Amino acid sequence: MKKFVALLLALMMVLAMGACSSSGTTTEDTATNDTATTDDAATTDDAATTDDAATEDTGDTGAADGELIKVGFAQVGHESDWRTASTKSAQDVFTAENGYELSFVDCDNDSAVQLDAVRNFIQQGMDYIIIDPIVATGWDTVLTECEDEGIPVIVIDRTVDDSDKYASWVGSNFKTEGLACGEWLKAYAAAQGITEINALVIEGSTGASATIGRTEGFKEIADREGWTILDSQNGDFTEAGGQEVMESYCQSYKGQFNVVICQNDNEAYGAMTAMDQAGVTYGVGGDVILVSFDANKAALELVKEGKLNADFECNPMAAPDVDAVIKQLEAGETPEKEIYMNETWFVAEDVAGATITVDGAEQDLVVVTQEVLDARPY
Repeated sequence: MKKFVALLLALMMVLAMGACSSSGTTTEDTATNDTATTDDAATTDDAATTDDAATEDTGDTGAADGELIKVGFAQVGHESDWRTASTKSAQDVFTAENGYELSFVDCDNDSAVQLDAVRNFIQQGMDYIIIDPIVATGWDTVLTECEDEGIPVIVIDRTVDDSDKYASWVGSNFKTEGLACGEWLKAYAAAQGITEINALVIEGSTGASATIGRTEGFKEIADREGWTILDSQNGDFTEAGGQEVMESYCQSYKGQFNVVICQNDNEAYGAMTAMDQAGVTYGVGGDVILVSFDANKAALELVKEGKLNADFECNPMAAPDVDAVIKQLEAGETPEKEIYMNETWFVAEDVAGATITVDGAEQDLVVVTQEVLDARPY
């Protein structure tokens, strides 16, 4: 009897469950479906909003689907104030707000690290690669790899001498900088009644196009004018390197030199320390004419104070020009192969005239004032 009752109860429960299932969706199912519908709508709205925002942020630069443009930047290192300004320029321009995703590698002046960085960018599927080459040669193979993967390369600052497999180069004419230095020194020496030039040069990093160009340009004027270059050694574009080389010069050429050419501002800072320690006076009214390159704001303060006689600008703000190149490429246009940046020659005194002639072109000399300093972005 108990077995019969139990079976009867079990049968009734099965029938009841069947009736519930056949009656339609339960309250729990309805809630789930409503939630899914709401979530889908919210997701769709959010996605539309996000896509609209991405499209608005990227403007003409962004990809058609609103994705950020991926840019890899293999920077030389952090050896100087100029390099810091160059890096900051890129970080300020290649932002998500401007439609970019920037991958940055500080190569610490190691060419092998830089080549590896570029190859890693290729593997990561970058849309564009920016290179400031540590040395001018050894690039053809890796640039061919970029070309094979359809990744445009933009070279900035220093040049690549053994390959043309890049979309555009943005930077300075380093030889023109060296020529300008020489032409200014000729005019300055004439105005000061200096008839003999015995110069010491502190070069930048060996193999760098900036070093090569500035050295060639200045030497061309020195040879033409019959000046003596007593020595030319590598200071590696660093303050420590500049000080070390100048300490050696002060011992080896004591009393023999009246001009020191430093191929960047940081080397000039080191040279000043070494000459201070050796009791050598320099700058306006000193025994030595001291010249630098780069024209960072801190160095121009020294020009204004008369500690540096002249400083020849190398513009580090390449990123806006690179951004313009990328916009052209995104639009299917062909950018210029070489893009030269605007640069200025700064002096402490208005004694050599308002202009100099450099490679057949008349160029202005700017006396550094507080107003000039206030206008400097770096």
